[in-house]
Amino acid sequence: MNIGDFRRIALSLEGAEESSHMGAADFRVGKRIFATLAHGKLGYGNLMLDPEQQAAFVQELPDVFLPVHGGWGRNGATHIRLANADEEVLRGALQAAWKLRLAKNAKVAKPSAQKSPKESANAPAKSPRFTPKTRRK
Repeated sequence: MNIGDFRRIALSLEGAEESSHMGAADFRVGKRIFATLAHGKLGYGNLMLDPEQQAAFVQELPDVFLPVHGGWGRNGATHIRLANADEEVLRGALQAAWKLRLAKNAKVAKPSAQKSPKESANAPAKSPRFTPKTRRK
């Protein structure tokens, strides 16, 4: 597989759009990234998986998948070696990242339970993007 195949398959997923982040092509659903070509020149596509998915992919096909270096990788960002992947593997990996992003988008879109003005005033301020799962270890 190559960059063109990655792009073709990513864009075939329902609602997927190509955009750009930091000068590299990315693929989004609901305006949120599920895959990128940030390391395309090195022969990698990047998938935004969760750590459990990443571990399963790497364990099953270590010649195809490897964690992205650093904190992004510890949080599930995963390289796919395009030259070592066939279409079935690439499509399955992109679908996994896409489905995860759809699920995360759905959680964010759900309206939270309404609090009384008194409860809201006394509640500590929270960042809408912070969850304990995103804390660095």
